[in-house]
Amino acid sequence: MPPASEETTLYIIAYDIPDDKRRTKIHRTLCGYGAWTQYSLFECWLNKRQILELQAKLAKHIIPNRDSIRFYALCGSCQNKVITIGSDRPHDPITVIL
Repeated sequence: MPPASEETTLYIIAYDIPDDKRRTKIHRTLCGYGAWTQYSLFECWLNKRQILELQAKLAKHIIPNRDSIRFYALCGSCQNKVITIGSDRPHDPITVIL
């Protein structure tokens, strides 16, 4: 649920990182910003400052010609139309405290 005090947008963030070490760094960074919903996908409510901050943090861990991170903005009415078929979201045994 988004914070009430600032205008936020729901972003679906998907990543394709072939290297385990870099992928783990991306995953841990994203854990501090949103919900892990699929193995390479997060749902994050972000304001403008947070999106810029997150993009800068993620950029430090990737190799641009090998790795890909995509941000999809979802409008509020679109969020209510999301359909999930199959298993629950993955469970992360790692706890990240920022």
